[in-house]
Amino acid sequence: MSSLERLSAYQPYALAALRIITALLFIEHGTMKLFAFPAAQMEGSLPPLMLAAALLEVIGGLLILIGLFTRPVAFILSGQMAFAYFMAHSPKSFFPALNGGDGAVLFCFIFLFIFVAGAGALSIDQRKTA
Repeated sequence: MSSLERLSAYQPYALAALRIITALLFIEHGTMKLFAFPAAQMEGSLPPLMLAAALLEVIGGLLILIGLFTRPVAFILSGQMAFAYFMAHSPKSFFPALNGGDGAVLFCFIFLFIFVAGAGALSIDQRKTA
């Protein structure tokens, strides 16, 4: 058995690690908006669009974290990040490194990957099909 074949055995766990870490980072963006934790993202009440984004980040992030309804949630969150990029970042500059949108781009494509690949190991979705 080649070393590449041996590494393939860990693929579901690598996908789970990507899913879990991405979810934790994503949830943090929502908690900053909703609960000012670990720091406040903005002062005062949230505009309706930011409130919707915060709810998607916290609730969707929690669902991705535990691996429940992973594919449809990942698809929605990928779209949210594409929308956020074009609404909030791209008007500032064409280049993500200059407009602060590189995180939104990465989240968008990681969620798109999770939509295609599924939840991986250590997920409720996997337990339902096993």
